Formats: sequence, structure tokens, C-alpha cells
Amino acid sequence: MFQGFDLNRFVIQIAALLFAVTIHEVAHGWVACRLGDPTAKRAGRLTLNPIKHLDPMGSILLPLMLSFMKSPFIFGYAKPVPVNFRNLQNYRRDTILVASAGVTANLVCALLCGMTSQILLALRFLWVNPLLAGIVSDFFLILGYSVFINAILAVFNLIPIPPLDGSHVLSMLLPPRHARQLARIERFGMLILIFLLFTGVINSILWFFVNPLLRTFLGKDGLLVFFRYLMQ
Repeated sequence: MFQGFDLNRFVIQIAALLFAVTIHEVAHGWVACRLGDPTAKRAGRLTLNPIKHLDPMGSILLPLMLSFMKSPFIFGYAKPVPVNFRNLQNYRRDTILVASAGVTANLVCALLCGMTSQILLALRFLWVNPLLAGIVSDFFLILGYSVFINAILAVFNLIPIPPLDGSHVLSMLLPPRHARQLARIERFGMLILIFLLFTGVINSILWFFVNPLLRTFLGKDGLLVFFRYLMQ
């Protein structure tokens, strides 16, 4: 999808990614705080300052590696916010709410950015104005990347492999014996995810679910315009 390394485009992608992972982690901590666990708040992690959430591998090196590999999906992760699940008022229910908060936040961001991009696309007089066309197209590209990356993060985190959010939700829905079996593979979780990433399995899973989300959030015309920019 990417023909060569474009520094400007990569910076836009990283900016959109940092915002997406920051929103994701803050949502976890905010919901946990509302449900009785102030751990993230006390740790100073309920902030939109991305520096507080940066993970050198997940926030910088992984996206950079994926970009150089010309992966169709650029994503990453931030440092998980600390949550003491024992402080939650209703352990099973509230664990599901905390675990799903990040995904929900990403989907809401994707929806809002998608709605804004569709409004911008409808204002065609802005696109033909020679003084505004460049700014408008760059703004549309930022919105498109935000939709793209937030949708990818939402789907990626729903994969039920520890330590992803989907595994925490699944463990609360499983009988205790099966939940313990799922927890045992957490130490191998990152290795499993890396293996699935390099074999292309993750890309197939992501594209299957992300594609309809992009069509919904960006609209047919917006999706065509966005992918036209990607192919440039």
C-alpha cells in the first residue's frame, strides 16, 4: 500500500497513533476510577499527554518497523494503565467494563473523525479553492488516518489473546477453570501475537473486520478518496 517511505505521512500516522493509544489507555483508567479503583489517577495516567503513555517498543519501534515493512496496517500500543481489579465494586461486571473501555473509546473517536471527514468531503467548494485545497486535503488525510488507526486498534484489542483486552473480557465470561487456562498463556501472548503478525494472520483478521468499519465511518466516497491518497 505504501510505495516507499514518506516521512511526512509517517509523522501524520504516528501523531494519529499516539492520540489513539492515549485515548485508549485513559479510557481504561477513567472507567476504573469511576468504578472504584483510583490507581491510574494516583499514577498520573489520567492525562491526554501522550508522553505519559509512551512505550518505546509499542509506540515508536513497532509502527516504524511496520512502515518500513510496507504493512497495510500501522498500529502499536502504549504502556497499560495500572488497574487494581480488586478495588472494583463488582469484579466480573466491572472488569468487562474496564477492559472494553479502550475499544469503545477508539470506536467513538473513529466515528467522530469519520463524521467530520464526511462533512468536509461534502463541502466541495473548499476543495476547489486554490488557497485552501492543500490544507483541506491534509486535514482530510489526518481524519482518515485517525479513523483507520482507531478502527485497527479497536479490532486488534478485541483479539482474545492475553494480554489484549479481548482476553480479559473473555476470561470473565468463561467458567473459572477455562479462565485459568486462558490466563496461563499470557506469558506467551506477545510471542503468539508476533508470530501471527509476521505470518499475516493478524492482517487477515484485521482487514476482515476493519474494512466494514471504514466503509461505515468514512462512507463510500470518503473511503475512495482516502485510499487514493494512500496509493500516491
